[in-house]
Amino acid sequence: MMNVEQLHEMLKKIQEPKGYFFNKDKDRVIDLLKGLLINKERYGYMSCPCRLASGDREKDKDIICPCVYRTPDVEEFGSCYCNLYVSKDWNEGNIVHAYVPERRPLEKIQF
Repeated sequence: MMNVEQLHEMLKKIQEPKGYFFNKDKDRVIDLLKGLLINKERYGYMSCPCRLASGDREKDKDIICPCVYRTPDVEEFGSCYCNLYVSKDWNEGNIVHAYVPERRPLEKIQF
């Protein structure tokens, strides 16, 4: 099984060229990455650690990290819902760190 450091390096290499950076709060990032690995072991896929997964990959495909909500969240708020992925401006303090509301439709949250 992949460890947190390996996951961090792999995702960093993939996501930074796309303009998505890890939150500069390393402890938060490590906790979230641990959550991703736990969910991978639990469900077989890395569902968002900030949301409740159903265990059904098809139902949860919108919250498999990076979730489908990340792009609009980062575009609008500079951060995804979890604060795992952020923009460069967010990390540098050039934009307000506003609360990111849940975009996932209610019918997807109720199992």
